[in-house]
Amino acid sequence: MKKNIIKSLLFGGCVLALASCDVNSWNDKLDGFEGEPEITNEQTIEYTFTDADYSNLAANSTNTKLAAEMGVSADLKTVGSKHYFTDKVSARDFVPAFLGDPDFAYFTLSNGSAIKLTYNVAVGLPEEVSAISAATIYEVQDYNYQAIWDSEENYVPCFAPSKPASSGIVAVLNDEYPDGEDGEYMLVKYKNSTQEPVFGAVEPEPAEPLSNVLGTAALDDAVEVQGVITAICARGYVLTDQSGSILVYYGSSFAIDEWNVGDLVTVSGTISAYNKGFQIDGTAATATKTGTMDYVYPSPKVLSGADFDQIITRADNFMCEYCQFSATVTVSGNYYNFVVDGAETAKGSLYQGTDVQKAALIDGETVTICGYLQSISGGKFCNFVLTSVGGKVTGKSLRLKAANITLPTTTEYALAKCNAGKWSVISSNVAAVLSQADYRSMGQSYDNFSSTDVAESYFPTYLGVKYPYAAADDTKLVVYCLYSNKVTSVVAANYKFDGSAWVKDEGVVAETAQFVKNKGKWMYDPNVTITLPAGKGQELSTLYFQACTDWVWENIDQKKLGVSTKGQGYVTSYGNNEYYCGASAYQGNVDLRASKATEQYDDPEYVGKSDDEIVEIMKRRFESEVMPGALSMLHPDAAPIEGLDVLYTINFSVYTGTTTAHVIVYKVVGPGQFEFVSCTWND
Repeated sequence: MKKNIIKSLLFGGCVLALASCDVNSWNDKLDGFEGEPEITNEQTIEYTFTDADYSNLAANSTNTKLAAEMGVSADLKTVGSKHYFTDKVSARDFVPAFLGDPDFAYFTLSNGSAIKLTYNVAVGLPEEVSAISAATIYEVQDYNYQAIWDSEENYVPCFAPSKPASSGIVAVLNDEYPDGEDGEYMLVKYKNSTQEPVFGAVEPEPAEPLSNVLGTAALDDAVEVQGVITAICARGYVLTDQSGSILVYYGSSFAIDEWNVGDLVTVSGTISAYNKGFQIDGTAATATKTGTMDYVYPSPKVLSGADFDQIITRADNFMCEYCQFSATVTVSGNYYNFVVDGAETAKGSLYQGTDVQKAALIDGETVTICGYLQSISGGKFCNFVLTSVGGKVTGKSLRLKAANITLPTTTEYALAKCNAGKWSVISSNVAAVLSQADYRSMGQSYDNFSSTDVAESYFPTYLGVKYPYAAADDTKLVVYCLYSNKVTSVVAANYKFDGSAWVKDEGVVAETAQFVKNKGKWMYDPNVTITLPAGKGQELSTLYFQACTDWVWENIDQKKLGVSTKGQGYVTSYGNNEYYCGASAYQGNVDLRASKATEQYDDPEYVGKSDDEIVEIMKRRFESEVMPGALSMLHPDAAPIEGLDVLYTINFSVYTGTTTAHVIVYKVVGPGQFEFVSCTWND
């Protein structure tokens, strides 16, 4: 609370120092009414950066160019997303351009304006924390596994003991990202098995044959379908038996990693319909895997533009239909549509596409598409769950020819870093990367958290289990995924073991600095000007001169003289002024009356001295002892800056029977340490 009071009072003093002007400054404009006076917007304000300000600062064109020149483009993006500055991207370098940007609330301020800005700074954290937080996520694809196993047929879509993830991930990233930047991080999602595949083995027949139910099923029928998954989207899968195909829809709760094309599944549920497409509500049904099989797609129904126009006129509900058509892809935001030649009204549309499916669809390309016609929407869109694009199938939902065996797998994540153009996997001794099993054990339905607070509530326990033999002061990075504002990002949090528990090292502190506008440009100004008005009840003056009085009481009266009662030393019995140097919190000034000083305390140093000599002693004490001590108490966070002199200028008043104004200047020479530079009473 005291620090906040000091800050608010100090700011008020700065305003008084910076906002004053000469009352006669307009006199030369009045004679003859020569021209209009220039309209200015000169202000001194106090402002705290918002989350939006960090994002806009990172997007500022001047800053992006500067970051590119400095080689810190990735670090600038981190500032925008994580809302703090770093040693590589400092407020001193990157704030000035933003203050003149229309995205800043006070960009119209005129020359002479000053902004006392409070912002967040990451200090004392490993450099990796911010760098990892700029990482992207890559999921190992089927074609990557084929390259690892060096076969399009005898492969499994996972790593195994003979093809370990540690070396396989390096091979994948060196192939996919050969131009990685030094210091760049990548979070890799992959499948792993502890079993070794035996290629050429005969797959056992499924326990039960496919049912013959879907061909005759109707709305509201209760059915049990023994089928095979033949396509997957982001909200469910297409289940096919001997007589038809239907969408099993789970919505946002669909755990896509738990299902694969080729899985044999028995589903018991009720037939419903949405947008003319039959479906089964997976959240209300029961679904049991019974095995796997290699599924061979039948010859698709080839659709023309006229067929598309006919489809959107359908009045009856229908089961999924396996189709093929040629179309030009159009991408707008999250919408992926297909323009088919010859169709006057109808268009095709990607139904609940996975990331892999979207990546296969390039805006403006004309391709051949295979997939299941699933529903009709908007009066003109024919919605498809895709199985292939342009004859090429990639990833989970668009599979290449499946391997002839299936292994039990787990979904894991690994952190990799690029150095000198080559990728390497970061050891778990350095960073603990959450796996899918970790997320599930922490109660998450997906491989991410949606709240930082929720995530970090689990980590002390998680680290305690993972590193049971940790020693005091050991540190670990926890790497996890955070879903926010429809975007999944990578987060790194630093934890330190205090001997009994893991504690997060926040490493982010609030910092305040001043920026001033001169000749149309903003610049960093580390200097501080404090104005202490004379008189009773002046809050800022009371604060500073009381700090002076307290310093004299503690360091001179008590420690040096051994005085235990105020009034018996330099500090008066009221405790709000002293005569070691004359600081008066009551009057808001420095009282340099020698008669009052000798009356208060019989100072041996005053013996035989004239009044002028006594005043000189009091001045030297104020300059080199008392005010520096008070400044250290009130500004413990003041620190020198390499290449700059950080100066504290104090405007104050002296009373010698009459009141005169003076200015004293101090230089910051260490953390909370002030060195006397000059005072006008010596002129």
